[in-house]
Amino acid sequence: MSEELIPETPEQETEENEAAEPIKQRKNGLYPGVSDELAENMKSGWADTELHGLEPIAQAEHTAARRAALSARFPGERLVIPAGNLKTRSNDTEYAFRASTEYAYLTGDQTQDGVLVLEPTGDRGHQATVYLLPRSNRENGEFWLDGQGELWVGRRHSLAEAEQLLGIPAKDVREIAAALTEATGPVRNVRGHDASIEAALTDKVTAERDEELRVYLSEARLVKDAFEIAELQKACDATARGFEDVVRSLDKAEATSERFIEGTFFLRARIEGNDIGYGSICAAGPHATTLHWVRNDGAVRSGELLLLDAGVETNELYTADVTRTLPINGTFSPLQRKIYDAVYEAQEAGIAAVKPGATFRDFHDASQRVLAEKLVEWGLLGDLTVEKVLELGLQRRWTLHGTGHMLGMDVHDCAVARTEAYVDGILEPGVCLTVEPGLYFQADDLTVPEEYRGIGVRIEDDILVTEDGNRNLSDQLPRRADEVEAWMARLKG
Repeated sequence: MSEELIPETPEQETEENEAAEPIKQRKNGLYPGVSDELAENMKSGWADTELHGLEPIAQAEHTAARRAALSARFPGERLVIPAGNLKTRSNDTEYAFRASTEYAYLTGDQTQDGVLVLEPTGDRGHQATVYLLPRSNRENGEFWLDGQGELWVGRRHSLAEAEQLLGIPAKDVREIAAALTEATGPVRNVRGHDASIEAALTDKVTAERDEELRVYLSEARLVKDAFEIAELQKACDATARGFEDVVRSLDKAEATSERFIEGTFFLRARIEGNDIGYGSICAAGPHATTLHWVRNDGAVRSGELLLLDAGVETNELYTADVTRTLPINGTFSPLQRKIYDAVYEAQEAGIAAVKPGATFRDFHDASQRVLAEKLVEWGLLGDLTVEKVLELGLQRRWTLHGTGHMLGMDVHDCAVARTEAYVDGILEPGVCLTVEPGLYFQADDLTVPEEYRGIGVRIEDDILVTEDGNRNLSDQLPRRADEVEAWMARLKG
């Protein structure tokens, strides 16, 4: 990684005379400075690369409708939704940037430091403006000296190009802090993404009002539009191919570790999408009993199970969330199959309960009942009845988690929605959720027979509520035990 001219911090001057100031140099850079001759040389001799006649991005029509709904909900108020800033990973390297969900949902833009502002145009209606970093300055050398200059990190769209693509007027984001400091009237801001925006608004907002905005934007995503449904299907299709890649490479994982599985799936995510939607869980053997096992540094052994929970995030930031539990050698043992079949039966009951008019809790209750019945049948809960087990929640020792969650731009989408709108809400067409029951017998659990210990099974699919029931977006991957075995045999050749 080249390092010679990156400054310690990017300069973001707002005045014209300040923009001409030299860029700050790295303390230990190999070059002591820039000669006047070199600085002058770098200003000229560059072709005009401005893009013209750009078509709007695919979701521009949908983002406009989302902004219109937001405008109607908060008439007469200034609304500020930041994309967020780069976060330092170590010293002068940063994590890959991922725009805030709220900002991307309303604009379709994914660039760092962006801010969407909806200015009220009276008692009703708003004028939307997106504030962005313009092209790198060539007069002061920013484009080749600054750590975020275009010769270091790539070309940015000009403000005129951004307007064409997003369908929103664009302005220089370096002007926004001063503008917001002088703003009057009621203001709401989505907090937690941009400290400079929060500082500019510190005396104009309240935590309660800002939270109302965040909650609204979370609940707005409960029902997906046509664009979002298509993106989720694309994510599931790519994820299925990633699972196939893993099965084909299980022999290499056995020779190395769970990290080979992680890397194999990640390759598919980067080829067909933006990234993985969350840290992949590549849990072999007893690691499958750890719900969020993301260390992925354990052995992969023939005869044990692999619990793979992973999802591709599309380039528009919609993620799948799929889990399959696979016999590493391609064949379930009798006990593994008994436990797997129980989870499969529970998932079938859960999926059947997903339909318009049902409550969100219905699919969870249906799945948990099946698992409780199996645990009682296997003699793991003494002489208690299924009803008593469910009343006391005793099945949770082995089922542990809820049976699903909303899915979308966040893997746990709509997370700050009100309880009455989410877990106590009613399902309607366009809702997308996961159904993912599991059974987990910890390696040190002395309450179960020894042969159960260290076995973990989860099966998870992404389910869209439709007008007449539901659609399994991830049904490209087999679920029934015999189908899983046949699928693995085919892929392994």
